[in-house]
Amino acid sequence: MALAVVKSLGLGGIRGYGVSVECDVSKGMPHFDIVGLPDAAVKEARERVRAAMRASGFSFPINQITVNLAPADTKKNGTIYDLPLLLGILAGAEYIAPIAETAAFVGELSLSGDVRPVTGTISMALAAERLGITDLYVPADNAVEASFAQGVNVYPVDNVGNLLMHLRGLERIEPLAPADFSAYAREQAPGRDFASVKGQENVKRALEIAVAGGHNILMCGPPGTGKSMLASGLPSIFPDMSRDEALEATEIHSIAGETSSLRPIITARPFRTPHHTISQAGLAGGGTIPRPGEISLAHNGVLFLDELPEFSRATLEILRQPLEDGSVTISRASGSLTYPSRFMLVCAMN
Repeated sequence: MALAVVKSLGLGGIRGYGVSVECDVSKGMPHFDIVGLPDAAVKEARERVRAAMRASGFSFPINQITVNLAPADTKKNGTIYDLPLLLGILAGAEYIAPIAETAAFVGELSLSGDVRPVTGTISMALAAERLGITDLYVPADNAVEASFAQGVNVYPVDNVGNLLMHLRGLERIEPLAPADFSAYAREQAPGRDFASVKGQENVKRALEIAVAGGHNILMCGPPGTGKSMLASGLPSIFPDMSRDEALEATEIHSIAGETSSLRPIITARPFRTPHHTISQAGLAGGGTIPRPGEISLAHNGVLFLDELPEFSRATLEILRQPLEDGSVTISRASGSLTYPSRFMLVCAMN
């Protein structure tokens, strides 16, 4: 029995940071405790790890097990630590060899040992790149998203059994080739083409000037004159997003759970159209675990507020600081998170 350390990653806003999962398996009364400011989802990992370990052919150690998630003064959220927890316990119980310090693991476990996708993978992959981690093991559904980070070998993991075979050198998991940003940029074309709008030449000219100069704009006119249609075509006349812009937008959408294996990166300009009944937290972001709101999801794109007078005054007041600073800060008792929010504000009213 020994102390084992497995590298993992965490999320603070849209920025990832390194986490060390320290597992001490020692003699004593059977006990399994997780420390390091874990939330309820992290504490529940104990039961997922037990079941996944049994499903993978290992008996759970009848020992005193203490797991520390370092840095211990930072709140740990979500299910991303399931996989490194299991590997740390296996290594601490000497079922497997110690894990290399240049490898990091993230992923949620099912009771059968399958590895399920998590949110924020691109942010964690970019953090791994900064931290000098060479091998990153992520759920298979998140692998393409993570492969946009440079200098990191991304290994897609389907289940614990395959991963353990790979770590023992019995059955290799092939890393993904670095993703081709230009190929995905060609695939994601804007929805509505601005050139398909007929008439309204003076309005189109005003919108073109607003886009070129980075200005916000308000359209007033009777119903049925094409205000919403004109606004929805705006992303098609923006310049294409650069790789850095696309990665920043993808980080925000990934944390919000809006990326998938079919859409691993955001290359088209976001176009967000919240309903006028949206709450203040829905617009600015928030929640028990702060998530980005519509103004952050519109980062590097367009935020369209249709029927502007229907929005409450308190909701509209929230836009003041993000429009001036290009970011929004969400403060909670556990700390503050800052999300970028540089967008073009387009409003319409009768």
